[in-house]
Amino acid sequence: MNNSVGNTGRVLWAGLRALLVLTVVCGALYPLAVTGVAQAAFPGKANGSEIEDASGRVVGSELIGQTYLDGDAPDLRWFQPRPSRGLGTNSVNTRYRLLLSGATNRSGDNEELIEWVTDAKAAVVEDNSVHGHQVKPSDVPADAVTSSGSGLDPHISPAYAELQVHRVAERNRLDVARVEKLVADHTEGRVLGFIGEPRVNVLELNIALKELVAEG
Repeated sequence: MNNSVGNTGRVLWAGLRALLVLTVVCGALYPLAVTGVAQAAFPGKANGSEIEDASGRVVGSELIGQTYLDGDAPDLRWFQPRPSRGLGTNSVNTRYRLLLSGATNRSGDNEELIEWVTDAKAAVVEDNSVHGHQVKPSDVPADAVTSSGSGLDPHISPAYAELQVHRVAERNRLDVARVEKLVADHTEGRVLGFIGEPRVNVLELNIALKELVAEG
């Protein structure tokens, strides 16, 4: 009996020691080491890839898209991102209306999805057709009317950015050539020259646009 109790005690003590050691190693030392290496080698990425405006204020992350609204409608002074039809709101934290990442999960022949795309294309044509520049439906790229898989894509294609140039220039009373140069300067190429597609980060582009407008 005493032997059995002694064995049980030793097993429990060994288990407790293992728990304590693993807690210290995996719960404290390892996270601190990883955090330290990340902060030393990649501080920007480790802190969420934050983007600052000209005043040094953090205005978002280069990894997460934002909306630019005037009430419930798009604010047409700014370059617009991809649609985010797949997103919902967080019903738990309604104060901040946190977005839920996700796609529409509808097939290409889904009637509702087709209606969304058709309506979105008509809106893009209407919003970006300005005096002296008429946008045709065939000019509208796919990313202008469809959301990404996550719904949080921070990038648009150069084609969609260029399509918005005349409208942005008119709304901000800027020369078209200056806005075209802004888009060209903020167009990123393929990673390593062959991975992915050329893209434009909408937040970074709009920060630069704000500075350009301030210059007059």
